[in-house]
Amino acid sequence: MSVKLNSGESQDSLLRRFRKEVMKARILPEVRRKRWFTPPSEVRRLQKQKAIRKARQSQRRREGRGGM
Repeated sequence: MSVKLNSGESQDSLLRRFRKEVMKARILPEVRRKRWFTPPSEVRRLQKQKAIRKARQSQRRREGRGGM
């Protein structure tokens, strides 16, 4: 990823633009996720937990709509 300095642009605004590009490209979450090795069994366990939370949340939403 590269951001070029425009004429008359300060270093602060260049840094701000760079940070926005990094956020838009979603680089930091990927780097944080790959910082340490996670065994496949742990990945499966986390995905299962995430699916359970998501199912419970959607069920609560459905129950909330029907109660009115």
